[in-house]
Amino acid sequence: MRIAIASGKGGTGKTTVATNLALAAARRGLRVAYFDCDVEEPNGHLFLRPRIDASRAALRLHPRVDESKCTHCDQCGAICQFSAIVCIGGQVLVYPELCHGCGGCARVCPPGAIAEVERQIGVVETGSVHAGADRAEADAPLRFAQGTLRIGEAMSTPLIRQLKEELGGEELAIFDCPPGASCPVIESVRGADLVLLVAEPTPFGLNDLGLAVETLEAVGLPMAAVINRAGENEEKTRAFCAAKNIPLWAAIADDRRVAQAYSRGELALDAVPAFRQAIEAVLDRLSSADRKQSRTESEAARR
Repeated sequence: MRIAIASGKGGTGKTTVATNLALAAARRGLRVAYFDCDVEEPNGHLFLRPRIDASRAALRLHPRVDESKCTHCDQCGAICQFSAIVCIGGQVLVYPELCHGCGGCARVCPPGAIAEVERQIGVVETGSVHAGADRAEADAPLRFAQGTLRIGEAMSTPLIRQLKEELGGEELAIFDCPPGASCPVIESVRGADLVLLVAEPTPFGLNDLGLAVETLEAVGLPMAAVINRAGENEEKTRAFCAAKNIPLWAAIADDRRVAQAYSRGELALDAVPAFRQAIEAVLDRLSSADRKQSRTESEAARR
């Protein structure tokens, strides 16, 4: 099962939920993979402290112009919808950061003056996490993968796409998504069986939760919700989820001990019993949803 952990805004505790959920599932004996898809600012490694075993460059194509062949017909500029290549004053200008790598400019160039060349946009790192409470097991069932976008790059979606190529035969894959409701989020949730939305019970949190729900409704993905730092102001968030028929899987109480645990380098899963119970409840609901999905697929196959 592939689960995307998302939120309408930053700072809701999305990565906190994603990392602890991955560890809790691994401790149950599941084969789990955690993907940090927030490639502009990955921070899952701060929580999980993985051992990085491999690193590879993330590459994409962009045009290179041979001026000795170019006739400055500007057909390349005409076909490019992103102004990544333009012909001005008898000179062709290329802006690699704007290029979407479609290859259209090379295909329409009459003299064949344009070639597609690779350039690095970031790195993809993979490794493993010791999932036990003492974090010292030799054979960890939790795989770790993250992408890091190079400074100055304008588009993160190609890197997210390449990061998700690391998917293997895990029983549970968790995609820790970027915040918001833009293109990187859409790419991160693509292929997910369920999106778990982490919301905070504030006016800003509720507004941005609504934006995230509207986006996910447009792409047709099933949703569930978790309220983080829940307290006396959570009723409006609960009412919103009820009105949208989004099941609320847990309400994690606002607890100073969670922040104190992280300041000591400890996971909330191990340091705060109430937090662990909430994460276990989410995992139970996840297991139930997985069984329901399996039954549905089996019935569809029989039909």
